[in-house]
Amino acid sequence: MSDTSAGPPAGPIRVTYRDLARWPDDGRRYEILDGELFELPSPTTRHQQVSIRLATELVLQLARTGAGEVCCAPLDVLLSEDTVLQPDLLYVRSERLSILETPYVNGPPDLVVEILSPSTASRDRLKKVAAYARFGVPNLWIVDPGSNRIETFSLAGGRYRRRLSAAAPDLVRSSDPAVELDLGEIFR
Repeated sequence: MSDTSAGPPAGPIRVTYRDLARWPDDGRRYEILDGELFELPSPTTRHQQVSIRLATELVLQLARTGAGEVCCAPLDVLLSEDTVLQPDLLYVRSERLSILETPYVNGPPDLVVEILSPSTASRDRLKKVAAYARFGVPNLWIVDPGSNRIETFSLAGGRYRRRLSAAAPDLVRSSDPAVELDLGEIFR
């Protein structure tokens, strides 16, 4: 008797959020980008230090004032059934809090923050940025702990336009969302 069970299909396997939700929790973090599954490596200590300092500032300046909510990874952002990303930080304006569902964010946040790590920087800067633009995320920040630099972008005409590029020890102001950041403190 021959084995007639089919193995995995040849070539790339397309994955959806529904597939991911059915899998047993293996303690790993995943993203799906246009149906392609990516395992996320554990962040470095430096990455986490910058992330928590930046999140603290965003919470103090945005969430505490009632302007909206700030969330940290790991948290799935469901942009479509086959594009589910986990930005390092995100912000949703108070009038749009209904997209904060359980167990994910259902739609584009008002701001996503990607903190670069050597192992994911290329995908973060290229593929994820393109996906965020395609799904209408209005504001994007790229934070580079290696160079102590932040770049902020706004979506215009389906593409991101750089608004700001600054490095520690600069003090920077963003108008959308309205925050002031001491980069010397964020990157200390």
